[in-house]
Amino acid sequence: MGTMKDYNFSTIEKKWRQWWDTHDCHTADESSERPAYYCLDMFPYPSGSGLHVGHWRNYVLSDVWARYKRLQGFEVLHPIGWDAFGLPAENDAIKKGIHPTISIASNIATMKRQLHEIGAMYDWSRELNTTDPDYYRWTQWIFLQMYHAGLAYRDNALINWCPSCATGLANEEVIAGQCERCGTGVEIRDLDQWKLKITAYAERLLNDLEGLEWPEKVKTMQANWIGRSEGAKITFQAKSAKSGFSVGIEVFTTRPDTLFGVTYMVLAPEHPLVMDLVGDEEEQAVEEYAAEARKVKEIDRAAETRLKSGVALGASAVNPATGTEIPIWISDYVLMGYGTGAIMAVPGHDQRDFDFAKKFSLSIVEVIHSDESERDDNGDLSQAWAGDGDMVNSGRFDGLSSNEGGRQITSWLTDEGAGTESINYRLRDWIFSRQRYWGEPIPIVHCPKCGEVPVPDKDLPVLLPHVERYQPTGTGESPLAAIDEWVNVDCPKCSAPAKRDTDTMPTWAGSSWYFLRYPNPHRTDVAFNPDELAKWVPVHMYIGGVEHAILHLLYARFWTKVLHDRGHLSFDEPFSRLFNQGMITRRSYLHSNAKCANFGYIADQEIVWSDDDPATPTCGLCSQELGIEVAKMSKSKGNSVSPDELVGQHGADALRLYELFVGPPEQDAEWTDRGILGTGRFLSRLWKLVVTNIDPNTPPSDTVTKARHRLVKQVTEGMEGFKFNTTVSRLMEFVNFATSSNGPGGKIDPQTRDDLVVLVSPFAPHLAEELWSLCGNESSIFQNVSWPDFDALLASLETVTMAVQINGKVRATLELPVDAKNDEIERLALTEPNVMRHLEGETLKKVIVVPGRVVNMVV
Repeated sequence: MGTMKDYNFSTIEKKWRQWWDTHDCHTADESSERPAYYCLDMFPYPSGSGLHVGHWRNYVLSDVWARYKRLQGFEVLHPIGWDAFGLPAENDAIKKGIHPTISIASNIATMKRQLHEIGAMYDWSRELNTTDPDYYRWTQWIFLQMYHAGLAYRDNALINWCPSCATGLANEEVIAGQCERCGTGVEIRDLDQWKLKITAYAERLLNDLEGLEWPEKVKTMQANWIGRSEGAKITFQAKSAKSGFSVGIEVFTTRPDTLFGVTYMVLAPEHPLVMDLVGDEEEQAVEEYAAEARKVKEIDRAAETRLKSGVALGASAVNPATGTEIPIWISDYVLMGYGTGAIMAVPGHDQRDFDFAKKFSLSIVEVIHSDESERDDNGDLSQAWAGDGDMVNSGRFDGLSSNEGGRQITSWLTDEGAGTESINYRLRDWIFSRQRYWGEPIPIVHCPKCGEVPVPDKDLPVLLPHVERYQPTGTGESPLAAIDEWVNVDCPKCSAPAKRDTDTMPTWAGSSWYFLRYPNPHRTDVAFNPDELAKWVPVHMYIGGVEHAILHLLYARFWTKVLHDRGHLSFDEPFSRLFNQGMITRRSYLHSNAKCANFGYIADQEIVWSDDDPATPTCGLCSQELGIEVAKMSKSKGNSVSPDELVGQHGADALRLYELFVGPPEQDAEWTDRGILGTGRFLSRLWKLVVTNIDPNTPPSDTVTKARHRLVKQVTEGMEGFKFNTTVSRLMEFVNFATSSNGPGGKIDPQTRDDLVVLVSPFAPHLAEELWSLCGNESSIFQNVSWPDFDALLASLETVTMAVQINGKVRATLELPVDAKNDEIERLALTEPNVMRHLEGETLKKVIVVPGRVVNMVV
């Protein structure tokens, strides 16, 4: 056994990655008697040309946790795969001008190399790819399970249409009126679509959030998206202006107490009853208004501040409470996608109705009185009162509180057959069709005799045919519709000539169940075996970005519940614990839109970049400092940083540590390449400390022993709390202590040395493995070594908490021994992650230590 004088990360990291592969270190052992633990990253999609350091953060976090659980004695399943179907991958291929099969293979090769360089303990023997027919055979099978359960159905409906992607979108894929994928404004179209009846699970999806160990913000986001509202459904009898026939218009309201204040009704322009009710004289104006409304984004239509517009239908309805006739209008502030697409307008108690009534001189009746309401000089409402109060102008219900009155009115309507208690959800059924090529074909055949016929299980998968021209048509049909030899088939039921369904599944299909496939991804007889799943699933720890808080997580929960109800799973929630990492942001310099306070917008060639201060570009005309913006790291924004060069210069372990050290893992953090220099120096100091302490005869000292127990306690607590940034800081502090004159001066005993290497190993596994080997161990740390224990009494030194201030603002706190020396306090303060971030780019003028109280830094 020898030692190495220098820390050669390039040689060491390559060596240990090869060693792990050769010795099959990361493959989960199904026969292991260790307790099972399933740690999973959110499914990556290979739609770009590789990972940037923002992606790395997610994969490093999950790997640190997986290695920690391995050291705690668990048999860890930590698999990886590729969510390679759908819009992101197809759009990337279109942009590059190549076929998706080629772009996907290239992207996967690049990302796989990068993930390998991270040193992550992925079980590559279970690698999945959603475009593999052996995988999407079972995605199609699950769709048919939903079809047989009545949860997959085809419907002509108004859908969100992205003109750029040339496909329909689910409501969840529309963000602020724009396509979530490309940012193009979304239109509304009529189209036959496959839908999944997720609304049938709305109540369970909402109630079951309570038992999940998930961030509260994610549970709140899901609850708000499901949007449960209690109220009443009320039917208004309307008379057609054309035929005179009566028809019922159903509305949902959370305020039945305001029924006596209904003075008109409003339908969404897309409401199916509009053209049945409209009068001959009003028909042209109504058609023109409806056509214009389709061009307006939903988010804009729903805005409180939007100027109200509308057209009267010429028809009327009867208020069931008063018996009076009220006019019916259409307006784009009523949305077909919420409630019933019709509202009872109560201008006295809804501000949008109030603004509409004022504009079109419609009646306003106060039915809920409150002393807090705002009134004009005549005592009339000057704006709607939306709060509670006492009922007035409401017949026999006068004098009741609005809450009690609402209950009694609902009961009265139920007795009269004009209404009933009801629960409404914001959630809408999932639009599942995509008019694109790159996706799982929907396994349905359309037969003129038999209608919709599901493809038999034995004939799955329905293979996606290879075509040279796969670009979207924009006609409402998938490119698959043009492949006659694929479309034309015999009906599976009667053998008559029939046609395949030519829509494909959305991006989210394959990722809604992939976690069920990993325990045994090579089975050909079933999608998964419940007995095999019982060992691993539900997933113990699921790690990924909060951007998937609604779409992916909601869909995965829905599919799991359906499979449970169909008898295929023993559980109905897929992920027991969820951790959302923050995004990595980076400063983007405003080039072509750079604005100077003196000269306005200036050209690129007029921007001056200083070698002394490269973070602050200035105007070449007047030296005015120009603005910068901080944005999510993204290739499309031109502010992404590839890990490849950083790994080559500093090593994977240094980059891993910096990804963790940059800030609390659940928070966004701003990237700067300079920070990696500090983690690289720490690894070099750690290397030197360990290789100079190979001698097994170094005696332990009380000071070092207590410091070791305290370190184990701090790191363990940091790991359990996902405080990886401060945990790295504790390790740095210990190395500083061990090599300082106030500590042992670079001499530590074998137990302390070994524990230190094990504690470091989840964060810097390559370096730790090499040090472990140099200390005389033949096997991997992650095979037969346990996480160190600590003695609580030895770890509980008498300490004091000190604040660290920069220019008077508290940036961190230190927990230190009461007898800590000033130079040690200063050194520890300067290694605090948040302090280091606030000192970047600053000149430190002075450090003032007030023992036992505060550290003041002046910059």
